[in-house]
Amino acid sequence: MKEMVVGSEAVARRGGTPPPPPPQALLERLKDYGQEDAFALWDELSSEERDLLVKDIEKLDLPRVDRIIRCSLGSQGVHLPAIEPVPESSVSSVEERTPEVRERWWKRGLRAISEGKLAVVLLSGGQGTRLGSSDPKGCFNIGLPSGKSLFQIQAERILCIQRLAAQSIDSSSVVPIHWYIMTSPFTDDATRKFFESHKYFGLEVDQVTFFQQGTLPCVSSDGRFIMETPYKVAKAPDGNGGVYAALKSSKLLEDMAMRGVKFVDCYGVDNALVRVADPAFLGYFIDKGVATAAKVVRKAYPQEKVGVFVQRGRGGPLAVVEYTEMDTSMASEINQTTGRLRYCWSNVCLHMFTVDFLNHVANGLEKDSIYHLAEKKIPSIHGITVGLKLEQFIFDAFAYAPSTALFEVLREEEFAPVKNANGASYDTPDSARLMLLRLHSRWVVAAGGFLTHSVPLYLTGVEISPLCSYAGENLEAICRARTFHAPCEITF
Repeated sequence: MKEMVVGSEAVARRGGTPPPPPPQALLERLKDYGQEDAFALWDELSSEERDLLVKDIEKLDLPRVDRIIRCSLGSQGVHLPAIEPVPESSVSSVEERTPEVRERWWKRGLRAISEGKLAVVLLSGGQGTRLGSSDPKGCFNIGLPSGKSLFQIQAERILCIQRLAAQSIDSSSVVPIHWYIMTSPFTDDATRKFFESHKYFGLEVDQVTFFQQGTLPCVSSDGRFIMETPYKVAKAPDGNGGVYAALKSSKLLEDMAMRGVKFVDCYGVDNALVRVADPAFLGYFIDKGVATAAKVVRKAYPQEKVGVFVQRGRGGPLAVVEYTEMDTSMASEINQTTGRLRYCWSNVCLHMFTVDFLNHVANGLEKDSIYHLAEKKIPSIHGITVGLKLEQFIFDAFAYAPSTALFEVLREEEFAPVKNANGASYDTPDSARLMLLRLHSRWVVAAGGFLTHSVPLYLTGVEISPLCSYAGENLEAICRARTFHAPCEITF
């Protein structure tokens, strides 16, 4: 540990009037948690910088931060129950659903939405750095004919479902779906301004609530704070699993209860095909009577870099295991009955929770205080320091769930991730745009329409505004016997 130099010794080294010492009470608190090195460069700071350092430290909940650091470092190497495949009884596969069952779930979900029982939580704390943009990911335009951002596409899907829910009960009065949008300190201001400048994309201003996920200090391998500057502790967002603590600390779980919300649809922003507030998924969730559910897609091939759902121990809870945690032989295991991969259900960050469970898991995660440790290059007073970021993941909640159900969806219909810049081999704006255009082109043909095109059709297609159709329904009046020249947008 670097020795702190204060008082007469520092004066003797530099000459001149000694600076005031660090606030004694705060210094003693830091010593209690072994973090007094945060004041190591105190004597070299200007008075303004000392004020900034004191304010930065005072903002930290030191007992909580210390508990998280100790519990997370201490959990490394702890034995976990053996991994088992997810029981077939926990999964609703696409091939086993009849049209009658799908219709029943759809109607049940619309009924719950019309009664104001569903809210939506959007995980939108990330910047588009890998996309070559410093803006929030939701602001990104993937190159659709309409030029719409991810935020606008998702907002219009909410508007469409509100209308369908009202129509399902022959009501002229639309019940708004409340949209809770989790930002981070790096995206909050830009996200709010983007919504304001676009007039909330047609939503009511008071049906959108922004809230910030938390941050935690970055630490060395022995748990010491890394200093970004001599007067600022390096911090990072606490992962998308920080949504649970953020909802609780922002009193938004209480807000949901006050609004009569019973169910919460939660998803990540960077999916161009996400079916926000999906009535079929909601109806399935209600029908199963479980605390949590997740949409899943079948793993494309054994070494695909996706986390998969597993069961922790025979009869244990469902959990997600990252691809880095599975060896090649386990990832390649085949179910001899079906001929498919044994560990095949990929997590795509599309979840449903009861509000009661969100309250339960927020308390459980906070009590246990175990975070994942991610080794990262962190800007510091030494230039770049290899240290640890502390993160929770959205799927950490499943370990606390008394019951979980999985709902298979087709990748080509509901999962078009936007993670990497064009030119990468997968999950780019170009690949997401083509998936959406191809899906919507199939909808047009199914509704009796025709397509013409001046470039190969596998490179283009048509875009259907979410205001016209949510999942391909109600398009006959717009498309039947009409010809559309791709690429184009079909709207009202």
